[in-house]
Amino acid sequence: MNQSENEIGLIKGGVSVDDRGEVRFCNDFDMNSIKRFYQVSNYQNNFVRAWHAHKNESKYVYVVTGAAVVAAVKIDNWKKPSKDLKINRYVVSDKSPSILYIPKGFANGFMTLKEDTNLIFFSTSTLEESKNDDFRYEAYYWNPWEILKR
Repeated sequence: MNQSENEIGLIKGGVSVDDRGEVRFCNDFDMNSIKRFYQVSNYQNNFVRAWHAHKNESKYVYVVTGAAVVAAVKIDNWKKPSKDLKINRYVVSDKSPSILYIPKGFANGFMTLKEDTNLIFFSTSTLEESKNDDFRYEAYYWNPWEILKR
C-alpha cells in the first residue's frame, strides 16, 4: 500500500494455484498495530451495516467469502457531518484478495453483494478503547449502496 496512514486504500493480495489447491494471501499486510479482529456476516443479501466511525481507531477489512461494497467517509464534524462529503466506495471480493485500510477519522459501512458473504475486520484498538471512541450515523446518511445498471 502506497498511501499514508491517513489515507484509505487497498493492500493488494493474490492467489496461488497448483495441483494441490489454492492459497490466498495479502503478504504486504503488516499486523503489528492490530489489537483485535472480528468476523461479520448478514442474514440477508444486500443488507447495509453503516455508518460506524472512530476518531482514534483504524480498521482493515478482508473478505473471506463472497463480495461486498465497503464505503468510508472522512468525518468533518463529529456531531453533524456534512452529507456532501466524498464517499470512498470499494467493491471487494474473495475472487481478488485484498485488504481495505480505513484510517481513523473515517466512518465506514458495508453492503453484502452475495449470499454467505463473510468479512473480517482487524482493529487497531482494544474493545474498551473502541467503546470510548464510537460514533454512529444512520445507514443511509450517505448512500453509496445503489447498484448502478451498466
